[in-house]
Amino acid sequence: MAGVDGACTGPTGSSSAPAPVPAAAGTADPGLPAAPDEPGDPATGEVRLPNRPESARTARRLARSVLLARWGLPVPLAEDTVLLVSELVGNAVRHTGAQTLGLRMRRQRGRIRVEVRDPSRGLPCLLPVRELDISGRGLFLVERLSDRWGVNLLPYGKTTWFEMRTEEH
Repeated sequence: MAGVDGACTGPTGSSSAPAPVPAAAGTADPGLPAAPDEPGDPATGEVRLPNRPESARTARRLARSVLLARWGLPVPLAEDTVLLVSELVGNAVRHTGAQTLGLRMRRQRGRIRVEVRDPSRGLPCLLPVRELDISGRGLFLVERLSDRWGVNLLPYGKTTWFEMRTEEH
């Protein structure tokens, strides 16, 4: 279920939504301040990550720490959530042209919400997945493992999010 109607970015990166405009060297993307040296804590505020493949690993580490050490959630829930964090961050790195992206995690009674923000207004697209496909499974996993997910368009980009139920009520 996508959170907005409209075009989605396909496997070639084409979209009828506005394409991301790469920022000039040394400038930040609109709406996203430059990434700090230390990532921070996604449970207390948005953590900015650079647009590099290593950012998915950093996001997994941060999410795992919040889910297990801080919030004390069950390991299976944490593992599924960490996988989905990695998929959303990986998609943002591969498809948005952003210099930086944002990661935020929130816990509310009975659920957790993970948000990945980037400056592209190109919408992610849930593609059909075949058994032998070696890529394109990210949103398929988000659709299957999360309780809800969607996209919120922003004046300068979008936030792709998912929610997971927790056992507390």
